[in-house]
Amino acid sequence: MLWIKNPLGIFTANDLDAANGLVVADDGTIVELVPAGGRPSFPCKEFDASSHVVLPGLINTHHHFYQTLTRAWGPVANVPLFPWLQNLYPVWARLTPRSLELAVQVALAELLLSGCTTAADHHYLFPDGMEDAIDIEVAAVRSMGMRATLTRGSMTLGEDDGGLPPRTTVQSPEAILEDSERLIRTYHEAGPGASVQIALAPCSPFSVTKEIMAESAVLAEKHDVRLHTHLAETIDEEDFCRSMFGLRTVDYLESVGWLGPRTWLGHGIHFNNEEIARLGAAGTAVAHCPTSNMRLASGTARVLELEDAGVPVGLGVDGSASNDASNMILEARQALYLQRLRYGASVPVSRALGWATRGSAAVLGRSDIGQLAPGMQADLALFKLESLRFSGSHDPIAALLLCGADRADRVMVGGTWRVIDGAIPGLDVAGLIAEHSAAARKLVAG
Repeated sequence: MLWIKNPLGIFTANDLDAANGLVVADDGTIVELVPAGGRPSFPCKEFDASSHVVLPGLINTHHHFYQTLTRAWGPVANVPLFPWLQNLYPVWARLTPRSLELAVQVALAELLLSGCTTAADHHYLFPDGMEDAIDIEVAAVRSMGMRATLTRGSMTLGEDDGGLPPRTTVQSPEAILEDSERLIRTYHEAGPGASVQIALAPCSPFSVTKEIMAESAVLAEKHDVRLHTHLAETIDEEDFCRSMFGLRTVDYLESVGWLGPRTWLGHGIHFNNEEIARLGAAGTAVAHCPTSNMRLASGTARVLELEDAGVPVGLGVDGSASNDASNMILEARQALYLQRLRYGASVPVSRALGWATRGSAAVLGRSDIGQLAPGMQADLALFKLESLRFSGSHDPIAALLLCGADRADRVMVGGTWRVIDGAIPGLDVAGLIAEHSAAARKLVAG
């Protein structure tokens, strides 16, 4: 047993009292919250958290790990989504197994150092030679000691069929479904404490056919896995759905069997009131990606209205070519400020932290992470408030977002410290940066 005692501040993502810390069992679960003035019920080793603010491990619900190779690329620095994609698709088509491995390692390390313990990745690029892309991701996640929902993405609607992606990046429905089943059988873990889960994720309305959407929904129900796609990210996408399918985005979603609690949607910006109500009634979730939406000028998700309608809402950093960072604590800050622009300054800090923890867990269909409570996984992010930016701050929880925390001091996943003193034990960061940067330059140069 380990008592993480006397925290400077603690956010449980619920109403439970843990003012004097929490107790982690040897099996990596939380067994007790210690209230103000209390002590653990059993003998424990102790970790003094008096200089730390303690949060549940942050949960990232939407990312594209491979995009760390194309951050801040000049030709797409100042364009919206569709031309951004059209310029980047040919570059991404040159992805190799080693460059993907490096990209995933960089994304995971950056996330972990920001206090993120669980991440969902949407990988939909499988050019020749990249058939084992998800296998590469699984190995990287396990090596880093994190949790992940890895989505087997797909693209079937190429330029010559009226879609956006080039023909070299699309696959046949048969190949997609066969590999999806293989990945589920090989890697998907169900139940509490899962480290790797697989979901099915046709990329977007403008890159897949209705047939692969419908067939993926059937396969997901057969294996009881989740479904993920981009939806309602831009007005251009809305126009595309009307032109290609004769439907608005939520009608399209329902027509392919996706309007239900198994589904979470990346972005979810351009819904009208009736569509928000339908999503809430169906229990369909949304991954809010504020930084990416601002970077590409896509719009602002109606997060409070979505939640009020019953839509689970979490946060995603999105791909590192549209954010261009993989930092979850900064994403929570951005979400807070963007939603205050829409709804006013009364949107509380605690609500934004809730999106990054409890809300994100619900989006991924998990009830074992995202909160500090007995029986939950001991996934924790501990931040120090000792740098200059925090000097003069008073409320330690509010200071994390209002003063701009960007790096965790300690991170625990399943009872094991994965970040210690602001570093990932055993990771050669300088070497990783050097090799990753070289791979990025080669990818762009062709």
